[in-house]
Amino acid sequence: MSAPTVSAPTPTAIDAPRASTPRAKRHRRQIMREGRRSTLLTVLLWACAAYFLLPLLWLLIASTKSNADLFSSFGFWFGKDFNLFTNIAQVFTFKDGVYLRWVLNTVVYAGVSAFGASLLATMAGYGFAKYRFPGGRAIFSVVLGSIMIPLTALAIPTYLLFSSAGLTNTPFAVIIPSLVSPFGVYLMRVYAAESVPDSLIEAARMDGAGELRIFWQVALRQLGPGVVTVFLFSLVATWNNYFLPLIMLNTSDLYPLTVGLAQWQATAAAGSGSQALFSTVITGSLVSIIPLVIAFLFLQRYWQSGLGTGAVKG
Repeated sequence: MSAPTVSAPTPTAIDAPRASTPRAKRHRRQIMREGRRSTLLTVLLWACAAYFLLPLLWLLIASTKSNADLFSSFGFWFGKDFNLFTNIAQVFTFKDGVYLRWVLNTVVYAGVSAFGASLLATMAGYGFAKYRFPGGRAIFSVVLGSIMIPLTALAIPTYLLFSSAGLTNTPFAVIIPSLVSPFGVYLMRVYAAESVPDSLIEAARMDGAGELRIFWQVALRQLGPGVVTVFLFSLVATWNNYFLPLIMLNTSDLYPLTVGLAQWQATAAAGSGSQALFSTVITGSLVSIIPLVIAFLFLQRYWQSGLGTGAVKG
């Protein structure tokens, strides 16, 4: 009796190579498109990095040059002589060291304004997020609408208001307007709504804590990264503010760095008979950004800790 023969199975579409199926082809095309998008995204990121870093590189290199080398050498390369320390000495000794006075003024204006703006924005954002009161949504809508108003449109009304109060040409004319941060209020309202659980507030109330104590001892600890973010935004905005101090102040001893350096630049570009202050202005600009860099490097750990805390909670 002969053994039964087993016929080989006929190939089906399932047994065909996966590479030949339409689905696999679509998958390959999708991967190729994603690869192209990744390449485009990488190019855009490098372009953004160059946009932000190249001016800083130029500023650093130009600060090492003399006035003659600024106009006779390539912008992104060093000159014949290395004059960085000479330029720094010139910055702090020119006109009896008025630059140091401008630095102190800027530190006071920016520090007080950033601290006050972050505190007010945190309290207002927490109130909008965790309390329900008549007109709350309407008031918050007004706050959101004020973000769209350019600061230049408020310059003349602000000046007239402070002039009638006798506060022009005083530090208060720069500090008080900088305390208002509508974007900070919006940011802290969103952050407080997500980072401070209502159950935590209710537990504190059941333990007998008042509303102020809950804010200072419970909620504020949860709002740390948001507060730091608003603080840095306000610090940079006040540190770089030029238009408000320009219209409010008319005494050189009260100028911040932005207005003072602009005055030096105007002197350097005035024409014949003016002083050659180009290297001094550039070096002063370089020195003026160092405190901001230090502030970012010092406070970034609070962002990192806040992100890590959020990841653990999630």
